[in-house]
Amino acid sequence: MAADADADADGDDAALVARCRRGDGAAWSLLVRRYQRLVYAIVMRAGLDEHHAADVFQTVFSRLLQHLPRIADPSRLQAWIVTCAKREAIALVRKARRTVSLTPEDDDAAEPDIVDDALIPEELLATLQDAHGLRLALERLDVRCRALIELSFGDDDLPYDEIGRRMAMPVGSIGPTRGRCLDKLRKLMT
Repeated sequence: MAADADADADGDDAALVARCRRGDGAAWSLLVRRYQRLVYAIVMRAGLDEHHAADVFQTVFSRLLQHLPRIADPSRLQAWIVTCAKREAIALVRKARRTVSLTPEDDDAAEPDIVDDALIPEELLATLQDAHGLRLALERLDVRCRALIELSFGDDDLPYDEIGRRMAMPVGSIGPTRGRCLDKLRKLMT
């Protein structure tokens, strides 16, 4: 519920940036939460591990804090964050290629893992950004619609009778209600 209130209260990225520029700590926390998964996904897709992803995350948001007063078009914040995360990930991959470990590896290991040269194809980046947009739209849905969509499309592959039981709704109304909820979600994504 708190996420709903945050998502509704912040508006778009430009409004959130304006609040951050005024020193609103809650807005900064929301901004970090909004984009943390996207940053981590970009770094992990580049073939780096969780520790490198945490380093990139810290660097990206540290730079954002420094550059926040000078960002000319706050509505393009996502593009700024994606570009910064990609550059940091590329820099870490290049650095890893130049670095030789002096720690003896397991003697049974035949070959070290090599990161793929094709870091992040544009189609993959577009997919990551679409997934991020979907997560943001889901956060803005009312609680009932979000729960219904999560149960309907979750990893559990629940049958309608179980969804009806969990949602306390008749099985016959699940499909039409889900359709209305998906329409709301589509509108939030545009």
